[in-house]
Amino acid sequence: MSGFLRPLVLAFFALMLALPVVAEPKVDVTKGNKTAAALKNRVVIQVNEEDAKKWIAVLANIRNIQADLGAKNVRIAVVAISYGLGMLTAESLAANDVQDALATGVEFIACGNSMQAQKVAREDLVDGVTIATAGYVEIMKRQQQGWAYLRP
Repeated sequence: MSGFLRPLVLAFFALMLALPVVAEPKVDVTKGNKTAAALKNRVVIQVNEEDAKKWIAVLANIRNIQADLGAKNVRIAVVAISYGLGMLTAESLAANDVQDALATGVEFIACGNSMQAQKVAREDLVDGVTIATAGYVEIMKRQQQGWAYLRP
């Protein structure tokens, strides 16, 4: 190294050593009892078919997702639209499994437009199911918020 550069390089390293180390600020990404992973792992599932076998498969997939990631580490929302609304009725073959999934924190959302078209009352739904005015808009909003989208 030339005689001219050597003092500059040494001065640079001396300056770097003299500077205080600044740690990156820690960001608290938790909200309430939700962990950072739960905020990252979010999936919205669309159900729009009148097919009890598919409903049962969706519920099995939800259990698999929760088993793999941990139920507390993932947020899952199921939006029932059109004939998929039958999944969320109290007489549904899937009603008991829907109640079990609700107990683990899964959200079930009925499309209000579909309810109106099919003349399904709130009282006809499994307790704990919420209603969105428009199911597809609910899905769209969640996707805009970074939720993964599944349509089995």
